[in-house]
Amino acid sequence: MKRLRIGVLFGGRSGEHEVSLASAASVIRALDPEKYEAVPIGISKDGRWLVGTSSVKMLADVLKSGDRVVLPPDPSAAALVPLGPAAGQPSVGVDVVFPVLHGTFGEDGTVQGLIELAGLPYVGAGVLASAVGMDKDVQKRLFEQAGLPIVPFLAVRRSEWEHERAKVLKAIKKKFRFPLFVKPATLGSSVGMTRVKAAHEISAAIDHAAEFALKIVVERGVVGREIEVSVLGNDDLSASIPGEIVPHREFYDYQAKYLEQGTKLLIPAKLTKAQVAVFQEYAVRAFRCIDGSGMARCDFFLERRSNKIYVNELNTIPGFTSISMYPKLWEASGLPYPKLIDRLIELAIELHAEKARTKYSIELPVGSGGALDA
Repeated sequence: MKRLRIGVLFGGRSGEHEVSLASAASVIRALDPEKYEAVPIGISKDGRWLVGTSSVKMLADVLKSGDRVVLPPDPSAAALVPLGPAAGQPSVGVDVVFPVLHGTFGEDGTVQGLIELAGLPYVGAGVLASAVGMDKDVQKRLFEQAGLPIVPFLAVRRSEWEHERAKVLKAIKKKFRFPLFVKPATLGSSVGMTRVKAAHEISAAIDHAAEFALKIVVERGVVGREIEVSVLGNDDLSASIPGEIVPHREFYDYQAKYLEQGTKLLIPAKLTKAQVAVFQEYAVRAFRCIDGSGMARCDFFLERRSNKIYVNELNTIPGFTSISMYPKLWEASGLPYPKLIDRLIELAIELHAEKARTKYSIELPVGSGGALDA
């Protein structure tokens, strides 16, 4: 049986570049070599696309010395075309693209749009869901409209902050009590996020978040538990058992996620059956709310004082490292990591075939008087 060539797309022009390398290495290790041939496709921090060996150990080297390629937005090519010194070499064909990109220019619909134009199947959310999933402001407004419980928040445009600081500060102080969180609206992995305990800390926190995005989200701090649920599927959706993050730091920031030991992942989370059902229902509803496909991890807060559940956000390309919750939750739900990768690739191929049934043009009969007859 012919092995499928899986283009594992990693790196990228994002503050989460290094996280992506760790996720890609885990995905490649999990690909069954009897079924798949891994084709690592690295995107450097300055945006160059590079291909190299399939060895996991060589992921960093792909970014340093791989052959430059480009993915043409042309479905007749459906392959990576060599550039520079490698120009003239055979194109690098792939059957399915597996984006393991986190953050800007990878998880926000930009790469997904390019792959759509190239006519290739790809794992995960489409253009719309990716864009909405990356924009915490738009995402929260959709959740609110759908009747899902969210934490009170305020979105501030960077330009608004730069020109009307006093007005923004007044609105924040009027709406919130401390503590509160300030973060970029279009980034993940807690990059650029600050826990603000007092009024004099707000300006520095917004300045920091504004370095990473055009919009900043300010939201009420919740004293509670952090619960996560993994979602899998296209139309027929499944939700994993919930897990709980118990950070060893004040909150689950970038260092706690990726650089330090001590954070505990409790799987399954200690919850009542009724709570588990609500978390799973909300996760599926949130996934449908953004028109998700393939996969997503839904993050929640369970407030200690009120025992109220809040939907925090959806992550359409969740971490795939050895300590990441998304694959761990599915493993605990009875779907081991290699089988999860199999299923995600199957879902990509199924959705691509379904899209192929869609008409994108109409053919007018000859002599109908339409513009095509002119």
